[in-house]
Amino acid sequence: MRDGAVQERTLVLLRHAKAEPPTADGLDVERPLSARGRADAAAAGAWLARYGLLPEVVLCSAALRTRQTWHGVEMGMTGSPPEGGPAGPVPEVRYEPDAYEAHPEDLLTLVRRVDPTVGTVLLIAHNPGISLLSELLDPQRADPAGLHTSDLVVHRSTLPWADLARGTAAISTRHTARG
Repeated sequence: MRDGAVQERTLVLLRHAKAEPPTADGLDVERPLSARGRADAAAAGAWLARYGLLPEVVLCSAALRTRQTWHGVEMGMTGSPPEGGPAGPVPEVRYEPDAYEAHPEDLLTLVRRVDPTVGTVLLIAHNPGISLLSELLDPQRADPAGLHTSDLVVHRSTLPWADLARGTAAISTRHTARG
């Protein structure tokens, strides 16, 4: 949908899938997904494909567990390696170091930088930032408990990405992906 005539924008927020517990000698940013997390990430991708929520741009934290979540989502959407399989063309993927331990305003800044001709963006990040961003965009419908691992929240807006602000992107759908 890069023809410049985007009528509605869709922002899909995804909290990364279940990760292995922290270890005493390991860095948090390098924690991998657990087996359940890998299955849940693929289930999230299958759900996105089933409902036609295929991202044109993916904004993904650079942490290992979010990168692995994206890989699982991608496999779940296409059922094949990233060659533009049956779920559509391969999206532009941006691994964003600033999305790790980000505040909601930091995540919103990343989204605001997306090209205005893009119709659908997938943001994969961490709590509490991702939950607080959802609440910022739709304070009335946000889940007070926030997003759990592998939770997807679909926000829609007619505003350009650069104009997103508090209360400007209504929640249309929520889903917890379990594989």
